[in-house]
This record gives sequence, C-alpha cells and structure tokens, in this order.
Amino acid sequence: MINKNKPVDKIIDDLKERAKELNCLYEVQEILNNFDASIEEICDGIIKAIPPGWQFPDVCQACISIKDSKYQSDGFIETSMSQCASINVRDEIIGKICVSYIEERPLADEGPFLKEERKLIDTIAEQFGLFMLHKHLKSIFEEQKQKEGEPISEWWVIIDLLKRTDTKLLIRISRRMVNYLFWSGIKEAEQLMDHFSPSYKKGVNPVEEMNKPFQKQVGKDILAISNDIFNVAEKHLSNVEILEHIQNWIKEDRSNFLVNILENNSSSLAEISSAIERFHHLSPQGLELSIPREKGLRVSLTRRLLNDQSDFVRIAKQVIEVKDFNELIEHIIFPLGSHGKLGGKSSGLFLAKQILAKGAGKNELLGQVKTPKTWYITSDGIINLMNYNDLEDVIEQKYKDIAQIRQEYQYIIQVFKNSVFDPEIIKGLSLALDDFGDIPLIVRSSSLLEDQMGAAFAGKYKSLFLANQGTKQKRLIDLMDAIAEVYASVFGPDPVEYRSEHGLLDYHEEMGIMIQEVVGKKVGNYFFPAFAGVAFSQNEFRWSSRIKRKDGLIRMVLGLGTRAVDRLSDDYPVLIAPGQPGLRVNVTLNELIRYSPKNVDVINLDTRTFETIEIKTLLKKYGSDYPNITKLVSILEDDHLRKPRALGTNFQQDNFVVSFEGLLENTPFIKKVIAILSELEEIYGHPVDIEFAHDGDNFYLLQCRTQSYSEDIIPAEIPTNISREKIVFTANRFISNGTVTDISHIVYVDPQKYSELSNHDDLLSVGHAIGKINVSLPRRKFILMGPGRWGSRGDIKLGVSITYSDINNTSMLIEIARKQKDYVPDLSFGTHFFQDLVEANIRYLPLYPDDEGIIFNEEFLTMSKNMLPDILPEFEYLSDVIIVIDVPAATDGKNLQVLMNAITDEAVGVLVATNKNN
Repeated sequence: MINKNKPVDKIIDDLKERAKELNCLYEVQEILNNFDASIEEICDGIIKAIPPGWQFPDVCQACISIKDSKYQSDGFIETSMSQCASINVRDEIIGKICVSYIEERPLADEGPFLKEERKLIDTIAEQFGLFMLHKHLKSIFEEQKQKEGEPISEWWVIIDLLKRTDTKLLIRISRRMVNYLFWSGIKEAEQLMDHFSPSYKKGVNPVEEMNKPFQKQVGKDILAISNDIFNVAEKHLSNVEILEHIQNWIKEDRSNFLVNILENNSSSLAEISSAIERFHHLSPQGLELSIPREKGLRVSLTRRLLNDQSDFVRIAKQVIEVKDFNELIEHIIFPLGSHGKLGGKSSGLFLAKQILAKGAGKNELLGQVKTPKTWYITSDGIINLMNYNDLEDVIEQKYKDIAQIRQEYQYIIQVFKNSVFDPEIIKGLSLALDDFGDIPLIVRSSSLLEDQMGAAFAGKYKSLFLANQGTKQKRLIDLMDAIAEVYASVFGPDPVEYRSEHGLLDYHEEMGIMIQEVVGKKVGNYFFPAFAGVAFSQNEFRWSSRIKRKDGLIRMVLGLGTRAVDRLSDDYPVLIAPGQPGLRVNVTLNELIRYSPKNVDVINLDTRTFETIEIKTLLKKYGSDYPNITKLVSILEDDHLRKPRALGTNFQQDNFVVSFEGLLENTPFIKKVIAILSELEEIYGHPVDIEFAHDGDNFYLLQCRTQSYSEDIIPAEIPTNISREKIVFTANRFISNGTVTDISHIVYVDPQKYSELSNHDDLLSVGHAIGKINVSLPRRKFILMGPGRWGSRGDIKLGVSITYSDINNTSMLIEIARKQKDYVPDLSFGTHFFQDLVEANIRYLPLYPDDEGIIFNEEFLTMSKNMLPDILPEFEYLSDVIIVIDVPAATDGKNLQVLMNAITDEAVGVLVATNKNN
C-alpha cells in the first residue's frame, strides 16, 4: 500500500536530524568556550559530542589529529566509511577531525553521510581552528609579559604573531593602517605612503599628460617598515583604537574567500552557495564587515544571483543584506556548473520582501506582510534541459515568421513536455516536494527579461497551478510536466512578438522558475485563498474626475487571483481606488448587482484540476467554512444591500453580492495596501504594481515590479462646432486623455454580424483574420473597433479572440457595447491585457453607441468600401463581419483623428483633412 503520510514522516525525520546536529554544534561550542581547558580535555570532549549529532550514533566514532598528537573514541576501529575536515589556523593545516562508521550504512549524499553532516564537521573544524588560534595568541602574550616584566599592548602581540605566521595578512593590515593614518591627516603617514606607492605625488595633474603612462616606481619591502607604520600609529592613536582596527581588519579579511568567489566570473553557483554557507557559519563568531566590504558583497551577490540591471542593483544594495542570501540559497535548484540567476519575477519578490521588512520599523502594517514558501530553478535550467535533450535548434524559433511560430508552438510544447530532466534537477525537485508536502503549488515563469522597467512581459509566459496530490512519484511527474510547459512558453508567438517590439529579440533570454505554494485554505474539496488581486500605485484609468493618478487602484476577486489579471468575457472584478475607497465604479443597486463577481477560480483537490465555479453554488455548499466570508459579501434584502451578521447567516437562502464592504470598512486592509505601495514606490523611485492573496488571516505578497504607465498626457481640446457629417463616433464614459492622429484605416468588426456567427471555427477565424490584418496595414496608422471584450477568457461570443501579437501594431482599440446584446466593455486596467496596451502606447476607448446623446455613424462604418477581400482574399467569406476601411479613399483624402479629454469626460472620432491638426 502507498503510505500517503510519507512526505510528512520524511519532514519529521529531517527535523529530528537537524535538531541533533544543532545540539551537537551547541555542545561543541560550549566545550570550546572553556579557554582554560587543555587541548587533551577539549579533544576528548568534542570526540564524545560528535557521535550523537550524526545519523547513526550507535556505530559512529570520531578521531582528532593535532600535529603529532592523536585523540580518538574508545575502541576506535580504522574504517573506510569516514569523512574528514581539515583544522586550519591562518591558512595553515595543523590537523584534522574525522568521523566514521564501524558498520556499513545506506548511501546518502557523501557515502553514508548527509550533506548537512558535511557542513557540521566543517563548522566544528573551523571553530576548533579559531580556538587553537586564540590559545596561540594567548601563549605569545603571556610569554611576552614574562620576558619584559611589564604589560605590552595586545595589538603588538598580534603584529608579532602575524610576522611569524602570516606575512601576507600583515602586509594587508599594514597597508590599511597607513591608509587610515594618511586619511586622518597625519603628516608622518605621507612618508610611509611612499613605500606603498612611490609615485603617488608624481604626475598626478589631471589636466596634463592624460594619455601618457606613469613611470613605474619600485616600492620598498613592506615587512621591513611594518614596525615604523605601527610606531607612528602608536604615537597618534590610542591602544584601544589600534587594537579595534586590527581586529576588525582581521575579521574582515576572513571574508576574502567570498569576495574572491564572487569576483571570479567562472565561479559556479555551487561554489557561490558553498561560500555563502561558510560565511553564514562564520558570522556568529564575530565576522564583521566594513561598510565598503558589506556594500561590495551585496552588489556582487545581487549581480550573480538575482539581477544585473543597474536600476535593480542600485535599489538592492540599500536594503538586501549579505545574511539574507543564506536562506535564499538553500531553496535554489540548479544544474551542475550553473552560472544562472533567479530571473526577474523571483528577484522582484525577494527585493520587495526585504524592502517591507526594513520598513516594518516605521510602520507595523508592513511587518504583517508575508510571502509564500518558494523554491527556485536558475535561469540556465532551460538551457540544461535543451542540451540534455538535443533541442538546441529550438532557439532559432524566434527568428521565424510570426505565423510559422504560431503554427509550430503547440508542437514545441509537446517536445518540451516529452523531454527528460537532468538527474541533478530531479533530485532538487524531489527535495522541494518534501519541503512543500501536499499543499497545492503554482509553477511561475521568472525569465531574465521579466518585470524590468518598460518591459514587464505581463502574462506572456505561462503560470500553471498544480493540485500536488497523490503519490510522491505522481506529484514529481506533474511538477516536471508543468515546468517543461513554462519553458516552452519562451518560444510562443506572444513573447517573441513582444520581445521584437521592445528590441529584445537578440537578447539571450533564459527562463528561471518559481515553485510557490498556493496561498489559501482547504474548503470542502477545494483549495483557494479567501480573495486575491493586483494593486497599482498609479491609477491609469480613472472612472471619476475626483480620482487622481496617485490614488492608485486595486483589482480584486474571490478565490485565486487569475480572474483579477485575466480579461474575462462574462464576469467582473471589484475595482477600488485605495486613495478614494468611497468612489466606486458602480453606484446604483442594479450596477452593484450586475457588475459584481459571479464566479471563482479554485483548485479541486479530488479531481486535481483548476476549475471555475459559481460563487453562489460554492457558498450554498461551503459558505460557513469560507474564511472571513462575512467581510467579503453583502446580502441583497428588500432592494438594498446589508452586511451579513457574524452569526445567523443563511447560506442556503440568502442572496449574496460580492462587495468587500466589510473588508474595506472594518479592517486595516486599505491602509495596509497603501502602506505597501507607498513604501515600495518610495524605494523603487518609480510606480509599482503588486500581486497579492489573502487566506483570511494573513496578507501575502506574490509579485512586485515597476508599473508600466503612460506619461501624463495632455487632454485634447475638443471643438464644440464640429459638423455632424465629419463625426464618426462620440463617447462620454470612462474617457482617458490623449490624441490619436493620422489614422488611415479603420478595422471594424460589426457587433450584429459577429453575434450571428454560429460556427465556433468562424468565430476563431475572426481573430485569426485580425492577426493577419495587424501585419498587413501600416503600423500605428489603423484602429480596431469591435464588440465586447477583446482578448478575454471565457465565452468567445462576447469578445473577439485575439492575443497581444494579433493587435500590437494598432494605434487604438475601441470596444463597442450595444444595448440589445450582452457586449459590455470591461474596465480592464490591471489585467495583463491592459498592461500590454499601456506599454505599447495603444490607446483604449469603450464606446456605448446606444446611450443618449451619443453619435455613432454606423452607415459610414458598414457602407464604406471593404478592403478585406483585397488585403486577405482567403478571409473574403468574413466580409460581412470584418470591414476594413481605407479612410482617405472613402472620404476624399481625409484621415480619422480621435480626441479624448478625461476632464470633460468626452471623446470624438472626427474626419479631418490630411496633415491637419484641427
């Protein structure tokens, strides 16, 4: 039988092992803290402390060799099953510690030993070396006191010891001391500077001889003048100050190994990981860094592991500390010899987490923000998979015609999903699954190019939910399958077209992976968060003149946040301006009911699938189990909405409307979102957008990036005396500022004819035709007009089925809502679709032709000559649905111009003479 609790048992066993290791380390530290004990007493104590910390203490023994002395467990037996660590004092090996088993045990990471046991023995050996150094220093100090019969400065003892044991370190310390003296304005230090840089006074005029190399000057023996340097120091500095500087410089020198690893571009991620762990174990023992060294390490670690963009590094070095990388590195999966990074999405979340943690000191609300448990695969994991399966030719996909890329994409997906992962990656994924247990997961893209300023790649790569149920083998197969599909999305038509648009096609793109636990709770057989959404520090699409850009925007739904970032053909999110939460999009009771969310995305744990279900169905069945549901919905009762009572809510009979009223009015949610956005925007120096989820108890940050937003656009001046025959359309709802000029073509999808299409393939063909028109007409010289919500998820009858690559060349998208149909434009700001429009500077306008006072010249749009058969003969059969108008040809040389004014809340599409602005 399959033991379903095996992952839990494994986690418990691992925790027990870590506890044993920690107890062993604490006991060793306690032994080494007794500086009055003899070497023999110390060694005997450590030998007894070691076996209980290893996996099989009953057959474990230890041995310590120090120069000519040897100490070992009682009844010690020589065996080949051992692991050893050198004992070093100032880079000199003085002995070793060995741990061995007297009986065979199962193979693990290093023979029968765990990788954690390797870290443990290395740490014990390192601490023992520090103990021996302390003993040596103490003996020299006592010896010097006895010789001279009077106290000697402790720092002289250190200098004397360095002369005997580590001349290279003495040279570095001497150089730093003379620099310190020189910067302190001590004149005698100027003469000493000649020994280090004899030419520092010569040829230094920056105006003269700029292209002439300096003459090489031969420096003197540094060791010979080290006494002179410290004699000068003794005259001008106190003994305490000198000792403090020497101690700090020696401590800092111990971090050179990390500096050297990070500065060497050939260092692998495994070497960097090992160096970070070593640094982490040294830190509690007094490893201190100067401000320049600390900042240098922050920058180097950021560039090597996270992101090398200058804007990102500038922010990261202010808030990320060296110690923050230790926990991160423990959750990174990478191939052998890896030089990859975590990618944009992973880096952005890690940076935001540190920013909020630092800001918690001044605002306690920031300290309440959590991030979900996450594991990472480095960006070169995709290269590793492609090399392992001989898929190198796939890289050339990006240079093919976009139509061919679109045609071959499904095949590429299957090629990746049928590929085999490297054993090293499989091993890492197995560890990650043990850590996660059986909580649902989401596999998210994190490419090198994602989430950078001006190119967010919003929604371009896949994110896939996994129920993560069943046997360990089944869960591992599902996880690898999802990762492969995310990898394949790199070669899809939308990201390729997007990269081409932003001049990034030739950039070496790599795909990192985030494996994140899904925020939420189990409700019945479903798993989902109480609510989720996206939030923006700047509001780009304001539904009231009282709302300012700085008021921001929240786009929120019940359940998984997919319905907040995707355009939906038949549902709505709740929109809130956090700076003006009382100014809602929908005001009347009918609007509040009609435009409230009706469906929720969840993970079905029984069927192991992502599902969309009706909210009313979910609440009738599991309403009492839904986290904080009374704060998320209102009850429709006697033609008004009221908040549910904490007790007595009848989920079988009450009529619920999703409003979030209780959340907004009775919790600090809005204040928390404002605090998060304000802190992040202040540190980034740029507007930001975030994704979040809430499990009913805690707020979780899921993603953070700089917000794509348009610069302040001047409202167009709309003349009041435009003759009616020149007007193609007017609008007066949800208007933004802007002017679109020199429009030579209109692509009009007739809402009535589109609704009459009954064949699903014909509906899809409309989208395909739009995609081909997009590359056939002059770039940014045409506009798209048509019914409903373009590019939405759901009923294709309610909006034209397109993606970014189908419309990226248009200058404007106008969505039309007719009263006799269910076509209703969506305030789509916050969706990935809208982000694409903003980044590409494609203007957006919703049109309500049947509203009172609106002009809509349907005759011009439907009766003008249709150029579709001439442009795309293969789509002539759709000529009744898609009308392509050559505006100058249809109007005796005029072009279309669209004027939009958010202040007066009006817009007009008007025919003007070519090259005229009014």
